[in-house]
Amino acid sequence: MPWIILFVSAALEAVWATALGASKGLSQIVPTIVFVVALVSSMATLAYAATHIPISTAYAVWAGTGAALTVAYAMLTGQEVVTVLRVLFLIGIVGSVIGLKLLKSTPRVSPQDRAGTHG
Repeated sequence: MPWIILFVSAALEAVWATALGASKGLSQIVPTIVFVVALVSSMATLAYAATHIPISTAYAVWAGTGAALTVAYAMLTGQEVVTVLRVLFLIGIVGSVIGLKLLKSTPRVSPQDRAGTHG
């Protein structure tokens, strides 16, 4: 479930980033409201996911997925030009996110923990 929440959070990141661009410097009320609501929701869901997934992995997945979704949406709506290189780089981001998801996280054990001395 934390991974699903993390991907929802990343989608919300794409929403707030897109709304921020549409708000024209926070001067347009509806996109500004969407930006604020999506931003708070994205941070709250990222915070929840980070209690179950190491923050280093959660943040990288969140940022990469959110960025890829933002660019993909911009390309689909004609705000960005679709090019072979853009698509290849997006595939690279998505591949990296999948790789991080598939890796097993093992907590790092300090030398003191191994020796049984907890200062």
